[in-house]
Amino acid sequence: MPYDRRCEPLTAPRPEVPLAWLEPAPYLRGTAWLDGDRPVRADPEDLARLPWDIAERAALPIGVRIEFTASPGTRAVELRYRAAVPATDDPLRALRHCFALWQGTRLVGETCAAPAREAAVRLPLPPCGGEFTVYLPEAQAPVPIALRAVGGVLSPAPERPRWLVHGDSITEGWWSTRPAHSWPATTGRQLGLDPVNLGYAGGARGELPLAEQLARLPGDLITLAFGTNCWSRVPATADWLYATVRAFVGLVRRGHPETPLLIVSPVLRPEAEHTRNALGATLTELRRAMERAGRDLAAEGDPHLHVLPGGPLLEPEHLADGLHPNDTGHARLAAAVTETLRGLLDTSR
Repeated sequence: MPYDRRCEPLTAPRPEVPLAWLEPAPYLRGTAWLDGDRPVRADPEDLARLPWDIAERAALPIGVRIEFTASPGTRAVELRYRAAVPATDDPLRALRHCFALWQGTRLVGETCAAPAREAAVRLPLPPCGGEFTVYLPEAQAPVPIALRAVGGVLSPAPERPRWLVHGDSITEGWWSTRPAHSWPATTGRQLGLDPVNLGYAGGARGELPLAEQLARLPGDLITLAFGTNCWSRVPATADWLYATVRAFVGLVRRGHPETPLLIVSPVLRPEAEHTRNALGATLTELRRAMERAGRDLAAEGDPHLHVLPGGPLLEPEHLADGLHPNDTGHARLAAAVTETLRGLLDTSR
């Protein structure tokens, strides 16, 4: 296990006897809503106003994590969960029930379990204890049922500032090789935030009911990173997107009038940059409209609103499929967002 070899137990090892199972709720992070015991990413009482594709994506617990503090000498943490079982011909079947253990910004290890509808997995811990994060295998919609320590004691990790991140498939983390490699997850680790991933693959087209849901969610920081699906999936004009961004932010501001808010315009999409969509708009024009809407709102009296232009952040080699960033692309996007948010956090304190 890749932990610091200088770290040695401060006391004699405790007997390797697991303690009683603990309820997972106090240990869950990155949660927006719960539907029963299932973390979901749209208000279960307000699904009827959402397009079906967003409601479907919202059922996946993207960005949901287990975070805990382990006492020195704790040998492992065991996690009981239920999840979907991938098809036998799924080329990534071996990775579908893998759990990644991180300590701060460092990967400690990854543990995989044989796919099962309900199972338990044991994640070995370094001997000195501390705060840890377990990233769940998102694609199979896992629901944590219980957790417990082996040879030690667990307690919920301290709460961190909640960062609400709304966007599309890029925000959801598509083409990052692990959930922990998505740009919201990486930025959250770098800044010590609790990212709540509200990215919806194929969605984030300026749906105003989502803005109202964002307004109702508690959060200390907000990022809006959408627009690329307004080029082709549901085509828009530049004027429409300008007006929609203003309306979206206006609704969010009803619940968060002074919360630092960052708009990230669409990143590079080579096929769309200078190609006109069904309504005659290029992605370049849509990006400029989104940035102009944000800057106009700031100039009109919203000093807590800032804009990060997405166009220059990535090059073609940082895209896995011409649209979604690869791991390097997610890391570059995370670095740019981290730098910008750090400045906003410093200013707001």
